Amino acid sequence: MSSPSQTPPDAAPASRWGVFGHVAFTVILVASSISSVGIAMFDTAMSWLMIRLDPDPLMVSAVQVATMAPMFLLTIPAGALADVVDPRRLLIAAQIGVVAVGAAFAASVVAGLGSAQMLLATTFLLGAAGALAAPAWQIVTPLLVPRSELDPAIAVMNAGYNVSRAIGPALGGLAITAVGLVLPLWLYVATNLIVLATLLWWRSPRRPPESLPAERLVSAVRAGLRYARNNRDLDATLIRAVAFFPFAAAYWALMPLVARDQLHDGAELYGLLMGMIGLGSVVGSLSLETLKARLGPDLSASAGAIGTALALALFASSRRPEAAMVAAFVAGASWIVVMTTMFVSAQVALPDWVRGRGLAIFLTAYFGAMTVGSAVWGVTAKAWGLPFALNAAAVGALVGLALTWRWKLETGAALDLAPSMHWRAPAFVQKIADDAGPILVVNEYRIDPSDALQMLAVMHDIGRERMRDGGFAWRLYRDPDDSGLLIETWLVHSLLELRYRAERETKADEQVEARAQGLLRAPAKASYFIAADRPHPSWLKSPPPR
Repeated sequence: MSSPSQTPPDAAPASRWGVFGHVAFTVILVASSISSVGIAMFDTAMSWLMIRLDPDPLMVSAVQVATMAPMFLLTIPAGALADVVDPRRLLIAAQIGVVAVGAAFAASVVAGLGSAQMLLATTFLLGAAGALAAPAWQIVTPLLVPRSELDPAIAVMNAGYNVSRAIGPALGGLAITAVGLVLPLWLYVATNLIVLATLLWWRSPRRPPESLPAERLVSAVRAGLRYARNNRDLDATLIRAVAFFPFAAAYWALMPLVARDQLHDGAELYGLLMGMIGLGSVVGSLSLETLKARLGPDLSASAGAIGTALALALFASSRRPEAAMVAAFVAGASWIVVMTTMFVSAQVALPDWVRGRGLAIFLTAYFGAMTVGSAVWGVTAKAWGLPFALNAAAVGALVGLALTWRWKLETGAALDLAPSMHWRAPAFVQKIADDAGPILVVNEYRIDPSDALQMLAVMHDIGRERMRDGGFAWRLYRDPDDSGLLIETWLVHSLLELRYRAERETKADEQVEARAQGLLRAPAKASYFIAADRPHPSWLKSPPPR
């Protein structure tokens, strides 16, 4: 199937229709919104089917665990994959898997072969496909609209998702009551076929030719993890996420039990409660910009955490549907405020070259926290009861907020992470293979002794930059007999990694290095040394000819 020729997004003229003037964006928005309705109906049906197959709190919460666990395990490799291959092809492969698994499970339920174990296996496989697709979707959005329209495009995407998630659970509950569990399962397959057809129709803009060889998958994963470990702005976001999401997972995992055991109702009420969470998300997303303008990102996320604790306490005390509806609305509004703020905080901390991997690491922290939280609250509810588990989660959310308050969000927003191209990889007289290494880099700095403390502080920032962009074993040495001399050493795995570094340095890095250069009394001297090959042991050598 062919699609119209496309102008590269950054070259496309502005449309009076805004983001809706871009055909590919609009088509994918509509398809993904329809799919979100199908996913919400499917999730409602799966949770309620588990109630019928095995109402044990552990098994009910296991549905959430089976959904989140593969996302936790696979999202980082998927992020690396999305950075090094065509994200459209990755999405097509994931959608084919979703359609196949969804259709097989729906057919088994029709045949009366469905079981709790099959349900969990299906949920795990679909979660694996979701893990494969999640980072790729984050990369695709900037390909659909010009950079100047990226913010409104993300806002519209989020609004479409939240509206769909508000409608889907309610429709799922009504469909289960009116027709049965099979209808939402087949609608899920149909809506995912729409997304698959849309991806086959769309043609992504061609990537500019790469000046360097593509990264290998294992190296790309390692580079992403190394970058995250040495990025303070991303680290702060990850810490705040791990302190919030395990406790917010409680109502997601235990909601079917709230509807059935605490409110003594059925699938229709469960769908309405999930729909109220979606409606709260819509209202929260519409209010988010105003809230952040008044409070800033940290206070906004804190307000969302407090709102989540309040919602959990309301769920624990609810004995009537009206009270649970209010709790669900507050939960949804609070959820979207915290989730969006943290997601933006992760986005602004990442340059383009590692965006897929960095967001995958954030998603891994999120899914891991949700997986562990869902399992813990299932065990807690079975041992001490549903109200105790929900109240304990509320207290935990407040304690987590207090303990992590000093880590601030969106601190990377002020940094210019565009490539600076101010540093060039060295050229050697002898021809060196790309995989030759490791390479030792030695830099010599001559400073005024009175500037030593200031230079040391700047150099430690530079050291974090070196390790973040491909270096390891960074050290800074001072000469005990010459207080004006500093020696910096660090290692790079290969010449290719050193060449990658030239394209990874940002304008923010350039500013930090300029501060160091302003303290030098003479230009820095750089030397590069490549590890010598080890000689083979004598017993491996061929005997000399006779």
